[in-house]
Amino acid sequence: MLNNLKYLLKKSIANTPGWHTNRKIVVIESDDWGSIRMPSKNTLEYLISQNLIPENDSFNKNDSLASEEDLINLFEVLSNVKDKNNKPAVLTANTIVANPDFNKIEASNFEEYHFEVFTETLKKYKKHTNSFNLWKEGIKSNIFHPQFHGREHVNINRWLNSLQDNDKNTKIAFDNKLFGLRKLESTGLRDSYMRALDFENVDQFMTIEKSLIEGLNIFKYIFGYNSKSFIAPSYVWDYEAEKVLNEQGVKYLQGIQYQYYPKIGKRELQKKINYIGKTNKLGQKYLIRNVFFEPTTQGRKEVVERALKRIDVAFKWKKPAIIGSHRLNYIGFINPQNRDQNLRLLKTLLDKIIQKWPNVEFMTSDQLGDLIKK
Repeated sequence: MLNNLKYLLKKSIANTPGWHTNRKIVVIESDDWGSIRMPSKNTLEYLISQNLIPENDSFNKNDSLASEEDLINLFEVLSNVKDKNNKPAVLTANTIVANPDFNKIEASNFEEYHFEVFTETLKKYKKHTNSFNLWKEGIKSNIFHPQFHGREHVNINRWLNSLQDNDKNTKIAFDNKLFGLRKLESTGLRDSYMRALDFENVDQFMTIEKSLIEGLNIFKYIFGYNSKSFIAPSYVWDYEAEKVLNEQGVKYLQGIQYQYYPKIGKRELQKKINYIGKTNKLGQKYLIRNVFFEPTTQGRKEVVERALKRIDVAFKWKKPAIIGSHRLNYIGFINPQNRDQNLRLLKTLLDKIIQKWPNVEFMTSDQLGDLIKK
């Protein structure tokens, strides 16, 4: 009883500041779409045999590019749930638009970075050749709405430096066409390959600036519209990145309560608190996740109940419920049980939301941003 009261108090305090509404709004934000993670089950098994995949590494054990089967199953769940306006549940699919071109990088002796657009990466997988056509169907059906997550989900400077130094584990991963070995990461320290927007000097930031501008242009070319919102890989970005994004038309910044930002001369990332509707000096507004549905990493037991409890707190404090739910929860290309079990839980969550709050409205991140801006 006491623990439950403490939990409710903590979540209530987090929902106090910022924008409020009487409407029951649900936004589902899902990161990492388009990005390579684990290329295949065979690769996974080999890396496990080399002790390069820790036991608790849920991402590398399950996450990969979404196959046709993954998308078909996900879309079926989303399309069969309707809100008070008869609109289906919609996933804001935060998209990485490019992946490293491993062959060209190796040909340059690791001196130059090269990338390929993710739609080209999909063509290299037998079970993914029609995946992008399914993306387009999901977009047309208003159940799958891409927004910008970055050009790639790798810190180019850090990764290339390790490859040039012939770091053993990094090279083994590279030879197997991946970069995100969590064994090489540590919380808070600036040594992660996944934190694409982290930098330690001005030259490194110039690389990041170029990637953001180029990535947003690729996004518009692929999808035919500008991305109004952005979520930084691993929640790491700074004000200089916000200025670049603002100049390219990004008005809304997705994130969690804490923003981690680089500061030249500091070993550890700095931390800043944000809240829903908070506005920076450029007029950009923050969209902060206050609900999490991550059965693969959180565990499936009571994951639906925990999410419903957080939605209830958000609505009681007149806040939209912004649900964070990474792509890996819906991927079965490597491990079909991961997708199948989690989709059943997602359907249960969505059904219970409709039952408990029949006047709920499903929105995308940028639609919520537009509403807050008004």
